[in-house]
Amino acid sequence: MTRYTLPELPYDYAALEPHISARIVELHHDRHHKAYVDGANRAIEQLAKARENQDVSHIGALEQALAFNVSGHVLHSIFWQNLTPHGGGEPDGALAEAIRRDFGGFAGMRAQLTAAASTIMGAGWGALVYEPLSGRLATAQIHDHQSGGLQSSVPLLVIDAWEHAYYLQYENEKKPFFEALWNLWNWPDVAARFEAAQRLDPELRKVVEGASPRPAPAGARLNADTPPAGRA
Repeated sequence: MTRYTLPELPYDYAALEPHISARIVELHHDRHHKAYVDGANRAIEQLAKARENQDVSHIGALEQALAFNVSGHVLHSIFWQNLTPHGGGEPDGALAEAIRRDFGGFAGMRAQLTAAASTIMGAGWGALVYEPLSGRLATAQIHDHQSGGLQSSVPLLVIDAWEHAYYLQYENEKKPFFEALWNLWNWPDVAARFEAAQRLDPELRKVVEGASPRPAPAGARLNADTPPAGRA
């Protein structure tokens, strides 16, 4: 049976100070994130038991629990890797070019993503995502952990807008917390996610116009008239 596991942090609790206190990181990872891992495993077990007993009377609630907890686990796992003690600044390379193309520049992306996180009603996330149908970057508001996002999109960078992520240090001033995160972003991690996401093909045709070209996989032929290397 599938078992979800809590990943170790890639840095010490205090490594993100002064922007995020050691106590917040400890509580956020060891208690809140762990609760989603435990909840996901519990939902998996309960679904298996329901199938064994041929009892579908609670499937709706179990599916909701699975979606909530697995999504929370995934987003938190991305969040920890998106952060680094020596982060901040701006990305370069292909990611920077895509940000200029799709947002008009880094400042525009930063403002839009911060606003997406700041204006969530209740709990949720702001996310920079890759949308494979258009081949472009976008921002998304994710309510709770699993609703409101763009279907097929891949989260590259996520901002946790749940109160447990900031309240102990920033109290009810969540926007200063969001601004502080820009000193910690691990752009090589985000760039690696972007590179991987561009290989995703949802196999949907004629559903969008003006899509950005999909990068050719390494070693792929560019078109039918281009012979493989070594052949004429």
